Amino acid sequence: MDSPYTLHSQASDCAARRGEVRTLHGTVQTPVFMPVGTQATVKGVTPENLKELGAQIILGNTYHLYIRPGHELIRSFGGLHTFMHWDRPILTDSGGFQIFSLKDLTKITEEGARFKSHHDGSNLFLSPEDAVGVQEALGSDIMMCLDTCIPYPATREEATASTDLTSRWAKRSRAAHKERGQLLFGIIQGGMYPDLRAKAVEELVKIGFDGYALGGLSVGEPAELMMEITEEIAALMPADHPRYLMGVGTPENLVEAVYRGIDMFDCVMPTRNARNGMLFTSSGRLVIKNARHQDDPRPVDEECDCYTCRNYSRAYLRHLFMAREILSSQLNTIHNLHYYVGLMARMRKAIEEDRFSRFRRDFYSKRMVE
Repeated sequence: MDSPYTLHSQASDCAARRGEVRTLHGTVQTPVFMPVGTQATVKGVTPENLKELGAQIILGNTYHLYIRPGHELIRSFGGLHTFMHWDRPILTDSGGFQIFSLKDLTKITEEGARFKSHHDGSNLFLSPEDAVGVQEALGSDIMMCLDTCIPYPATREEATASTDLTSRWAKRSRAAHKERGQLLFGIIQGGMYPDLRAKAVEELVKIGFDGYALGGLSVGEPAELMMEITEEIAALMPADHPRYLMGVGTPENLVEAVYRGIDMFDCVMPTRNARNGMLFTSSGRLVIKNARHQDDPRPVDEECDCYTCRNYSRAYLRHLFMAREILSSQLNTIHNLHYYVGLMARMRKAIEEDRFSRFRRDFYSKRMVE
């Protein structure tokens, strides 16, 4: 099958690469970070805010939208793009990770996942075919196969069972995929066992997908182990297709994963941390509630040109946060997402100019934690 991915630049001294992914709602320049809009909204910001700060693509979640307001209602509005007033690409996660997170409320069988709604306690069922059907109703540009995710640590037996079931579900997902304009990505599981992940890659490539994702990472394992797995498995993922590292992560994670050849990322960290008063800057993390910012006239980051930094002082942002004003979350989120989107843009430029390793060194030389 034709790949939606085109490679434009490859670093000469590492695996970092610059490319693009073509979708129904536009072309996405990679490496890219996708803000998380779990329930058809990126918390704290409007679609216009997202466009102004440069977001190319956002993520929605099948599990949450399936439960509320329901995929058929969203279909009746013409799909998720119209429903949430966003005309750029959307990737929808299948909901596998959220179902895994329910733990005691979930029963996984060969047929699919039986679980209780976290919203009203009703009994629900989602099969691989259902997950594809729901995402087709949502009209997302990139859909994910339903997968099983195991915790860390996990035994080899547990990891093997999860990996094999995910691969069987992937085959069923591909067979159920009808809306060929929508891309479908397969998910590589295998826990912390590289040989199981290598086997998963081989099986998914045989089935044939539009892109491939590394799932089941950032589930409690040390960052060093996460990057070891990422490096080893990214090298096995098809070079002519997009590579997606799911649910990761910190700015340091992004730099390290791009260095190892990953193209796409999502994480709630910039938005969640914004609501909790932790801001990302070119020199590290800044905790806005700290007393030192009480009368500080400077912006959060003097190297940042986001709306928040152009208009507001640290002192004002601290006041909003301490007063628990809604505007605090909005301004902090605008800044954090601008930082993440800008970081990816700087990485793309560094790869184009074949200076990514130097960029990586400079990135760390500025880091400090408040």
